[in-house]
Amino acid sequence: MTRFPGRQRGATLIVSLIMLLLITLLAVSSFTLGKANLQIVGNMQQRNQAFAAAQGAVAAVISSTQFTTSPTNAIPAASVPAYCPIMANTTCASVNGNGTDDVSVGVTATCDSIQPILVTQLDYTNPNDAGCLIGSPQDFGVVGASTNNSMCSNSVWDIQASATDQMSNANYVVGQGVAVRVPSTTICP
Repeated sequence: MTRFPGRQRGATLIVSLIMLLLITLLAVSSFTLGKANLQIVGNMQQRNQAFAAAQGAVAAVISSTQFTTSPTNAIPAASVPAYCPIMANTTCASVNGNGTDDVSVGVTATCDSIQPILVTQLDYTNPNDAGCLIGSPQDFGVVGASTNNSMCSNSVWDIQASATDQMSNANYVVGQGVAVRVPSTTICP
């Protein structure tokens, strides 16, 4: 059947070299894809850590009553951990537990508006509303001169936290709005 066996002697070697080259290319491309996937997962982990640190800073500001009176010192410098730079409205987080600041978070609290609460909007049975109902109704003077406002107002605040990972410079910004009941004499700082 085979007429020219001498012409086919090197064909096996050439085919095996081509197959070896293709397998090598597949191995190199799989390592490259694996490295890219590992970088993506690492970036997502750093992003999530920055997000968690920013959320923690926003929660610390909201749980403090100080931000309504002095928004530039919403997180006091005395409460900042020792490994963090001592600045107002800045906090740090060590995400791997080694005691060095991995993520630094800067917080900005801004008062957007203050709206008086009408007496008709308050619940007389709610103990939280009792402090707003103190006062006596006006029964003298010009009719319609009373605004029917209570002793309280709702203040609307925008709290922004910008978390930056110190190793990768990954940055995540979290914005949260919050309404806080304040005395009616309060103005936006």
